Amino acid sequence: MSLRSLQLRPISTSHYYVSGDVTIQAGVAIAPGVLLQADPDSQILIKSGACIGIGAILHAHSGLLEIGEGANVGAEVLLIGQVQIGANACIGAGTTILNSTIEPGQLVPPGSLIGDASRPLNELQATDTVIYPADTKDQSGSSSFFTDAGQTGTADVVSEREEKSTRMNVYGQVYVNRMFVKMFPHHPRSLSSLPDQNGSNPEDPWDD
Repeated sequence: MSLRSLQLRPISTSHYYVSGDVTIQAGVAIAPGVLLQADPDSQILIKSGACIGIGAILHAHSGLLEIGEGANVGAEVLLIGQVQIGANACIGAGTTILNSTIEPGQLVPPGSLIGDASRPLNELQATDTVIYPADTKDQSGSSSFFTDAGQTGTADVVSEREEKSTRMNVYGQVYVNRMFVKMFPHHPRSLSSLPDQNGSNPEDPWDD
């Protein structure tokens, strides 16, 4: 029984698209749905051991787009312009890189945006830092408590004084009327008795 001889076949490019000056060295792994496009006067170079994830787009424009040895480009990564990915670098899925260089061995988190000058990052500066004291709220609450307590106490004292003043005025008027009747018993005003607040005639304070 004879064994079938093994034959080496070239890497099939039917599962990804290639356009323009594209060089793919031996040992490169390219997933389905990858787009490799080099504009005129531009070139794409993918060195050995590199790995291109599914759905990635490499679009060289106005220069060289190079993927270093052993570099990993994640799924749906977009590389546009003059881009250089260093050896053994790892580009996270969904990352966009425009006209930038990634150092060898560098890790880029998924979903990153690198090289877009039209959208600068708004980093927090030291002068923008505002520090609020931790005890500000407690102090304001305490001062508010004492202020409210002071206002309440003052209002109570004023109300009590007004009440005492009103009672003294009413008592003084009745007292004067009774004294008038006592001093002038035959005056017409003395013919009518003055009832107190309860509707009864109080005892004469001048009678012993």
